Amino acid sequence: MSYIRIEKPRPHTSVIIMDRLERMNSLSFDLVVPLREAIDEVASDNDTWCAVLTGADKAFCSGADTRDLQPPPNSDGLTLTRLATRAMQVIADLIPAMRHMPQPLICAINGAAIGGGLCLALGCDIRIAGESAYFRAAGINNGLTATELGMSFLLPRAVGSTRAFDIMLSGRDVSSKEAAEIGLVSRTVPDDDLMETVLDLADQINGWSTQGVSLTKRMIWAGMETGSLDAAIELESHTQLYVRLTTQNFEEATRARKQGRKPDFKD
Repeated sequence: MSYIRIEKPRPHTSVIIMDRLERMNSLSFDLVVPLREAIDEVASDNDTWCAVLTGADKAFCSGADTRDLQPPPNSDGLTLTRLATRAMQVIADLIPAMRHMPQPLICAINGAAIGGGLCLALGCDIRIAGESAYFRAAGINNGLTATELGMSFLLPRAVGSTRAFDIMLSGRDVSSKEAAEIGLVSRTVPDDDLMETVLDLADQINGWSTQGVSLTKRMIWAGMETGSLDAAIELESHTQLYVRLTTQNFEEATRARKQGRKPDFKD
């Protein structure tokens, strides 16, 4: 039985659903491994222009599974230190894989996003929360560090260093209302409206050039790691010029505006 399924409720949008409700989608290896496979599958699907990550029913992801402790795959014969490295690498690879998807990845947070669940949300490009969602950097609560899966990089960039220190050192819960106020999510909506809101946003994104959208995602992520304004402008200039000269998208956008219709970008 797989705890991950992929659905395509609307054209060009794939939804990756974590579905291990009895454990609130905790990150055991029997969820993490098929999740990574689903990310790769959706990333390579040329008919998917936008992707969504969510949990089934009222659970998003409760972080590390503290009850069902399993070894990582292909771990027979490993010493303890090699086993630990293998286990961490399997989980840590999720966030870079999400980043490198060519499609925008929208996170529909429909419940608790705790520890690694918060990291999964941060690894998405856009985050929208249902009213019942809440967030916690739970590593600190478990006697570990709150720094895992890129959180020390991603959270300060999302909410600022002052709030990131507060959230990561206190181990407190952040409500969906506060999450929207501080920029952890772009907005909070009623639970019953969450998926409709996310799918409508995906439809809007899908109306633009898939190449323009994909390169915009890449440039935003690259810009987060770029060391200067001049370097960022240089990267943007080459990217913009590339799309301008290799497609007729700009001309189609101009025609569509004159004709009062939506553009039909062919890339």
